[in-house]
Amino acid sequence: MTKNLDNEGLRSIVNDYEFFFIDLWGVIHNGIKLHKKAIDVLIKISEAKKDYILLTNAPRPNSIVKLFLEKMGMDKNIREKVYTSGEAALNYLKKNYLNQSFYHIGPPRDFDLFIDFKNKKTQDINESSYLLCTGLYDHNDKDLNYYKDLLINHISKKMICTNPDLIVDRGEKREYCAGSVAMVFEKLGGEVVYFGKPYPEVYNQSIGSSKKKIIAIGDNLNTDIKGAINMNYDSLIITEGIHKEEIKKEGIERVLKNYNTIATFSQSELKW
Repeated sequence: MTKNLDNEGLRSIVNDYEFFFIDLWGVIHNGIKLHKKAIDVLIKISEAKKDYILLTNAPRPNSIVKLFLEKMGMDKNIREKVYTSGEAALNYLKKNYLNQSFYHIGPPRDFDLFIDFKNKKTQDINESSYLLCTGLYDHNDKDLNYYKDLLINHISKKMICTNPDLIVDRGEKREYCAGSVAMVFEKLGGEVVYFGKPYPEVYNQSIGSSKKKIIAIGDNLNTDIKGAINMNYDSLIITEGIHKEEIKKEGIERVLKNYNTIATFSQSELKW
């Protein structure tokens, strides 16, 4: 049974853990503004002499996400804790695909991810050695059938997906993420290499060494909570995030079962 911490707060369990993986989008901010109570939690965790990483499935290098958070008003000492799926993917690409041509699927703003090997980007998908998916095109961000038609003749190529999330809420608006395009590709028979939660590489890269007692906090059952399960961590699900309407309708235990997951704790929002 998942224990609810709305009354006791995170302070009631902070001494039980040495390290905290905390999701950004949906927990610390909503894509538009920071959640003040969540920011207070980060300060309190540091005061308790505990460590944390803000682990996000953002398809951008760490430095770019830090700039985004700076514009939101996040203090420097907090945003230095960020680690992105884009950073993990970039390390892999530099080691394995640096000299191969690729076709980019995603918005122009994700250019930062491959700026070091931009000369290997081709405008013709037929000439590419692999597919680099960071998201959806701005002009085709709602219709997944577009990507089915685009990719159907290229399933022999490997796709690198830098954000396994299927959807995200930007304020009150729901948007598709790169994971939705990758799912289309897999259903066509293509092979996808994912970077980000729930896959182990992003956790292993971000901390560099194992910790004795870790908890992962997030609002996405497919990524944050399944990632915790994959890594054998305890977990805390934020119920006012991406699954808000499902949980309101069916209750947390039924929704967890629907997604074949378990969570150690739940909170409506991250608060101390």
